[in-house]
Amino acid sequence: MQHNALILLGTNLGNRQQNLMAATGAIRTFLGSVEKQSHIYESEPWGRGHQPMFYNQALQIVTPCTALETLHHIKQIEFLLGRERKERWAPRTIDIDILFFDDLQVESPILTIPHPQLHLRKFTLDPLNEMVPDYMHPVLKKTIAELWYECEDVLKVTTLDLAYQY
Repeated sequence: MQHNALILLGTNLGNRQQNLMAATGAIRTFLGSVEKQSHIYESEPWGRGHQPMFYNQALQIVTPCTALETLHHIKQIEFLLGRERKERWAPRTIDIDILFFDDLQVESPILTIPHPQLHLRKFTLDPLNEMVPDYMHPVLKKTIAELWYECEDVLKVTTLDLAYQY
């Protein structure tokens, strides 16, 4: 069985564009096909200031993996790409979040789907709104475009004119 997932990549250490490319390649290797990619967005750090700006990019993937298997592979990819988990919202080489997985709703100590804070973050909503504005949030019952319009996040998010199809 194939599953559709929307995920978000984030990076603010090292060569950020290269980090996104490496993560996308690893996702193809370990998880399946990348069906769509948003532009790359540069954003101010959320949750903890005084650190480098982030590059973010949303991906739509098709995978034979379950949500838990996907999470396991994501953690492996983050480790392989140098992610160190020392403290919350610390600078990182790569961060990969599952935003949506089919229309699944999961709440457990290790995984929550849909991502519980995605509707509060412009750096997540901007790339999602570019790719899937009509996608319906299965819990909030609003489209991505509606969530984007209602979002009160004031942190700056800028679309970058970079090659983004890897």
